[in-house]
Amino acid sequence: MIDSRVDDLNVLSEQTLISPDQLKAAHPLSDAALRTVSEGRSAIKNILQRTDPRLFLVVGPCSIHDPVAALEYATRLKGLADDVADSLFIVMRVYFEKPRTTVGWKGFINDPGMNGSFNIEDGLGQGRKLLMELSEMGLPTSTEALDPVSPQYLQDLITWSAIGARTTESQTHREMASGLSSAVGFKNGTDGGLEVAINALQSVSAPHRFLGINHQGQVSVIHTRGNAHAHIVLRGGGGKTNYDSVSVSVCEQELLKNDITPNIMIDCSHANSNKDPALQPLVMQNVGHQIADGNGSIIGLMVESNLGWGNQSIPEDLSLLKHGVSVTDACVDWETTDAMIRELAETVAPHLGERKPPVLSEMTKSA
Repeated sequence: MIDSRVDDLNVLSEQTLISPDQLKAAHPLSDAALRTVSEGRSAIKNILQRTDPRLFLVVGPCSIHDPVAALEYATRLKGLADDVADSLFIVMRVYFEKPRTTVGWKGFINDPGMNGSFNIEDGLGQGRKLLMELSEMGLPTSTEALDPVSPQYLQDLITWSAIGARTTESQTHREMASGLSSAVGFKNGTDGGLEVAINALQSVSAPHRFLGINHQGQVSVIHTRGNAHAHIVLRGGGGKTNYDSVSVSVCEQELLKNDITPNIMIDCSHANSNKDPALQPLVMQNVGHQIADGNGSIIGLMVESNLGWGNQSIPEDLSLLKHGVSVTDACVDWETTDAMIRELAETVAPHLGERKPPVLSEMTKSA
């Protein structure tokens, strides 16, 4: 007899997942966490709108794999954040999902056991619990919005979101970001070009209709109003950096030509540091000097930082993992993080109140 099946030929199994409402009922948003998220989102939107002269920094591990180490890191970061709060608004980088060029560990939500068991429901639960604990400490959080479904489970605890270089060009991610409640940063493409990010910023500000899930976990048509608080993140690419003053100026003019407010974040890692953590402090130092010299478009920076320096491979015996060391991209250690951020605060503090955003030049208008 001929096998006439035509559906799900490569699907091995299915598992019904807990709904967003059920997860939130298990880990409800506390008043303290709600206050941190609400105030954090307002602070970033005020920075983007230039009613708050500070810079905002997204600082933390490349990815989260150990909630205990993440909380230890967060305790230190909160103390630093309080010390520099007059000039810098610090948000902890809490990335649970990792994009992969081929294969590899896809992050804490997908595989919290780091053993190929892919207990996604447990990953969502542990992730939400960690975000709650961080928010209750008074520390705002950020993450990369990678899977288009996961924001329904976690977005109420996120102060700032990123769309990565691999997904900035994706229509699915532009549509999703148009409905996110937080401000969102779009990274330039992996080739270092600006066009895909500029197209994304134009798209994300517009309303969209697309397929997604609602809070009950049902497939739904989602209708968004558009996200008015999106901006570009320069992370280099194509073997080149783009944090220098010339690259920033080029980006300013391209944004202005497309009627986009020139709000620019600099990623000190990735191609801007050639993935060498030792170069991240030099990138931050350069950006600080640009601001001291009068730059008005840079509104924030991103740093990949952990308790320990560098990175490590995931061993078969997880007991061999080094505490507080990244299992994805290499990070600067805590001591370096503390020193570079304090230096940035000291460099920019006298100049923040004087900054003026760039305007479209007559030459650009006539081009």
